[in-house]
Amino acid sequence: MAITVTSGVLATLLEEATRVHPQECCGLLLGLDDGEILAAVPTANVHPRPDRHFEIDPAALIAAHRAARVGGPAVLGYYHSHPTGRAEPSVTDRAAASGDGRVWAIIANLEVSLWRDEPGGFEPLPLRVAAG
Repeated sequence: MAITVTSGVLATLLEEATRVHPQECCGLLLGLDDGEILAAVPTANVHPRPDRHFEIDPAALIAAHRAARVGGPAVLGYYHSHPTGRAEPSVTDRAAASGDGRVWAIIANLEVSLWRDEPGGFEPLPLRVAAG
């Protein structure tokens, strides 16, 4: 299933990766349950080694889930950058993945790729860009 992402979301992802470089940026992908990502919300990277790893601020994640429960956008997934790597899941990403079916956007070298965190591992997702 292709995931639709607005051009504004892609711009935010690329801007965040550039802004935070050489550390890893991270955040939440919010949108509609049909797979349309409407917003990328930057969060603090609270990992002790943000130059090599990411950890989304738990308070931001909890707040987004609470907002979704009362009618806000759904938490469709997460994003992070690989400042010195490729736009694909790393060994560390694969080890940390939960297999929950959420979307992961990975940004590297001015490229954004999308992956679904499946129980059997990451699956690449086709990306469809919409205006916005």
